[in-house]
Formats: sequence, C-alpha cells, structure tokens
Amino acid sequence: MERLRHHLLETGYTIDGVRERLGDMAAGALAREELIPALRATAGRDPLATLIRLWWLGVPVQAKDVAPEVRESGLVTASGDELVATVHLQPWETGGYLVSDRKVRPGDPALRPDHVVGAGGASANLAQLVTRRPVQRALDLGTGCGVQVLHLAGRADHVTATDLNPRALELARLSWKLSGITDVEARAGSMFEPVADELFDLIVSNPPFVIAPAREGKLTYRESGGDGDDFCRDLVRRAPRHLTPGGQAHFLANWLHVEGEDWRERVGGWLRESGCDGWVVQRDVQDPAEYVELWLKDAAEQGTPRYAEHYDRWLAWFDDRKVEGVGFGWITLRNSGTLDPVVRVEHFTHQVALPVGDYVDGVLDAIAIAHRAQDLGAALLKTADGLLDERIGLPGAEDPMRIVLRQTQGLRRSREVGTVEAALAGVCDGQLALGPLLNVIAELVGDGDMPDAEAIRPLIAEGYFVL
Repeated sequence: MERLRHHLLETGYTIDGVRERLGDMAAGALAREELIPALRATAGRDPLATLIRLWWLGVPVQAKDVAPEVRESGLVTASGDELVATVHLQPWETGGYLVSDRKVRPGDPALRPDHVVGAGGASANLAQLVTRRPVQRALDLGTGCGVQVLHLAGRADHVTATDLNPRALELARLSWKLSGITDVEARAGSMFEPVADELFDLIVSNPPFVIAPAREGKLTYRESGGDGDDFCRDLVRRAPRHLTPGGQAHFLANWLHVEGEDWRERVGGWLRESGCDGWVVQRDVQDPAEYVELWLKDAAEQGTPRYAEHYDRWLAWFDDRKVEGVGFGWITLRNSGTLDPVVRVEHFTHQVALPVGDYVDGVLDAIAIAHRAQDLGAALLKTADGLLDERIGLPGAEDPMRIVLRQTQGLRRSREVGTVEAALAGVCDGQLALGPLLNVIAELVGDGDMPDAEAIRPLIAEGYFVL
C-alpha cells in the first residue's frame, strides 16, 4: 500500500487535484449523479485522468494506461484489455485516502447488506463538530470506511475504531494504511460491546441513524434494526459510562417528531438521563415522504419495481407511530462530574462558522457557566468579540422599533433585546460587576425596563457575554 500511496500523491490524485481537474461544472453534475461532464473533463489518457475515471467515477480504463502500483494493488480487476475498480478510492481533505464500496448510482444492482458507504456530507458534518483539543484515547464508534480516524489521528494519542460490519473494518484498515495511520486499533461488534468497561477522552460516532421499519437485508451502514429512534437514544444513554472525567462525545442523530409531543422534550430526555452536560442542535426536519424518498434514493431504489412497495410500507410504518417528521442534527455530551447537569436543545436554520470544533468547548462552557453561576450580580462580564448591535425601525423614527444583538463569529446567533441589554453590550468590559453596571445603565436609559442580573443568564448561555 505504501507504493500505491506514493503513486497517488505523485500523480496528483488528491482532493485539490481532483477538484481542479474536474472543475465546478463537472463537480456540480456529479452531485446530481450525472457523469458526462466529468468524463469529458478526464477524456485525456494522462495518469491523473486515468485514476479519476478508475476510482472516482468507477468506469473501466485501458490496462496499458495504468501504472504497476495500481495493477498490483489488489483493488482492481481485469476485464479484457480494461481494468475495473473493485472499490471506490477517494482522496480526503485531511490529505489521506478512503476505501469503500463503489458508489451506487441509478440503475445499479441492489446494494449488498454489508455495503460500506464512502465518506460524504454526514462524515464531513461530524468532523466539523468534534472538539479540536488533544486527547489521549479516542473512540470512533461505527467507523465505516474509517473517515473519522483520519481526522482524529493528529490529535489523539491512540484511536480505537469499532464496527458491526467486518467488511467495513477490512476496508477501513486499507484506508488507514493508504493514509499512513498506524496507531489505531480496530474491533468488531455492536454499540459499546467491543470496548466493555474502557474509558475514553473523546467518543465520536456517525451511527446507523436512519429510522426505518425492520426488514430483511437491511443496510448495516445506515439502519440499526431498532425500533424508531431507539438506537440513537441508547447510544446517548450508554456513552457516559465510557467517558473519562471531562471527556466529550459527539454524535450525529435522527429523532422522531411525534404528534402531540415536543421533540425537544423527547431528545432532551435522552440527555437528561445521561448525567452529562449536553447540547443538541437540530439542523433539519423532513416530513415523512421527503425522508423516505431521500433514503430510497440513497439505496438506488428509484425506478425499480420494489420502489413503490417500499415507499408505501415505510409511510404506513410512520403513520402507525403518528410520526409527523424526522429531525437531523448534532448531539454533544460532556462528563462534567456534577450532580446538576445542564442540557440545552435548540434548532438552527442559519449558517454557522465552521468548523464548530474550533469553539465547541467554549459553547459548552457558556451553557454550564450560565446554569451554575451563583451570584451573577457580582460577575465581571465582557461583551463577546464580534458582536453587532442592529437598530431596526421606520425612516425618521426617533426610537428604533427593534434592537437586535447579532454574533458575527461562532454560532452566529441573533436575539432581540431591550435597551438595557443593548447598552450593557456597549460598555461591558469586565471592569465593573454586573449588578452595579445594570443600575447605572437603568438610570441613564430611564425607561423603567431594568432587568436584574438573572435576566442576563440566557445571554451568557448563548455566548453574547462571557465571564
């Protein structure tokens, strides 16, 4: 694999090399499952074009155009004068490589149950969320093709990666070898079974979160076979017993929106039972039909005879459970070691600064401080960096109709506030305690709208003010 790795790098088969060769138009077409622009962009028979066709696009190439390092890799098979890739080999943004099963496209045969999917949007999403602080021991639960290990390798002294699917571990080991990663231990098994009573400073998981009715031939990379969203619930509940003091866990998850039930209470309940500080962010909600269509397309079932049957059965299964929608988002836990854990659940529709991992520790700190601070009146607060004060009103109006504090960094939250809070944001520099400062501001504003120090607690939790 070392010879193959050197050949890939020398040829320019890197994430930047592929993007430059394909160009924006071909890349956009590939996102729509259209190959023609990419095939035109790689019409030459030079080494880079050959590798892109072979392993990125998954089309046959002339054997004489392929280097010995590729022919001898064991990752291609001969068909007459041509070679066909037996796997999908993609460069990744870390500088490494990922080996998975070939990408499924419309018209392809049905996926095998142990199909190993390549890295995509969800993988990148999780990698963007995970804390950047160095750790000693990390666990990648449900490693798949091994993508999260590529991100953890630079900041974890040792990584343990698990998966229920032996084929996933087989391909993940190839990914790690091609990426030059050696300090990783792979173990087979479900959930936390392979790590028994072991503790980790960091746990990450892009689990099989797809919520679907039980069926034969389920796809292990996306479906657990559990009832509803029980798998994600159980993952959250079991994680704390494997976290060191101060350890963190970051998961992607799906959860049900059920008629007559607040989804925040549903998911928040999972975390409150964990004993850890927790933060949940819902990033998207799909109605049942959208959700089913997404995952039937993922399995290349559109246009097949079984499509209508699966679609109808899946919707009926949702109807039986009074499901109105399915949420997707992030779940983060921190083993704070307190008897008074705090859980925050929220929904974001706006763009946030990436990667979230650069500042996620600060987000968790703010939530915990706001919850546990005893005497806010004596607190020395500072206005967060990059905070804007926006005044919104009719032209010529003496007073603004609305005052909005808007963050330009991090989570980029915005919140409508009163004149006192807005004035506080303008003068809060950590030199004067909050209580006396609010009194001075109230006298100057003189509108009778004077919050006490406790009213500032939500603004601390959301990162507008810092201790």
